[in-house]
Amino acid sequence: MSRMIIVVACSFALAACSVSLPSLDFLKSSPSTAALRFESQPPGAEVTASGQTCRTPCELTIQVTELSATFALNGYQPQTIPVRSQTSGPLSSPRFEPNPVHANLQPVRVATPAKKRIKKKPPTAASHEDSPAPISPAAPAASAPAAPTSAPPPTLPDDKK
Repeated sequence: MSRMIIVVACSFALAACSVSLPSLDFLKSSPSTAALRFESQPPGAEVTASGQTCRTPCELTIQVTELSATFALNGYQPQTIPVRSQTSGPLSSPRFEPNPVHANLQPVRVATPAKKRIKKKPPTAASHEDSPAPISPAAPAASAPAAPTSAPPPTLPDDKK
């Protein structure tokens, strides 16, 4: 009879090995993902985060970790914003902070080339000789006949000669 108990016990043990236990995969910690929304002013900027890209306003599903989101738009300075992962409690799922991620893009100030200014050269002595002398209102004109500076000698009557 003891042999019979041993055979039955071994049968149950063998049967138990062939029965699979339910999967305990839910206990494994797999990286969780969450939706992360991106906005920009002006809209239409290209956002790159965790190797994924989209144009604002948009949303990406990303693994919840610490990351940086870079916004780029032609004519505007690129901007990088850090994004943190947060968990509220032990049973809550991780989430992104901030969400949505918003960027105010600043226009690029393009330095315009300076206009060439033509410097006026100061007059030199040679240029004064070539130009006619200015006429002053007090000086008589060169072409006008000179006025007599003294009166003609008085004439004496004929009887006193």
